[in-house]
Amino acid sequence: MSENNKRERAIEYFAAKMHCSQSVLAAFSEECGISEEQAFRLGSCFGSGMRKGEVCGACTGALMVLGFLYGETHLGNKEEREISNRINDLMMSRFKEENGSYICNDLLGYDISTQEGRQKARNEGLFTEFCPKMVASAVDILEGIIEEMEHERQIKD
Repeated sequence: MSENNKRERAIEYFAAKMHCSQSVLAAFSEECGISEEQAFRLGSCFGSGMRKGEVCGACTGALMVLGFLYGETHLGNKEEREISNRINDLMMSRFKEENGSYICNDLLGYDISTQEGRQKARNEGLFTEFCPKMVASAVDILEGIIEEMEHERQIKD
């Protein structure tokens, strides 16, 4: 599936009322070796910055994908830890660079951990107009990192 299709699929999941975290992870479920249902379950507690306006769920979903693809698998393996740390830092820094922040409350301009903040964001259409852009951004950045990692892997082999 091309980048465009992954982005579209993630946005479709989000439009169907899945959380941003679920939407990004589910778009990559096949690559991660999990079912769509497992992706939805795993990502279900990370939307809206873990419902506290913390790290954007779209970014968190992308980090889950990177963890599945390149994360640590062996206790004490320093090389795997270094790779995990590097891809985490890449995702977070690129998302912040592209969007101004990776903190949900900062991105939305409201404290969505409160009913009042959620309502204001809802009234302004942020969840339907702005958040899909964050989902698309996370997918695009994620695709770029995967491409870089695969290129590195080819060079090593």
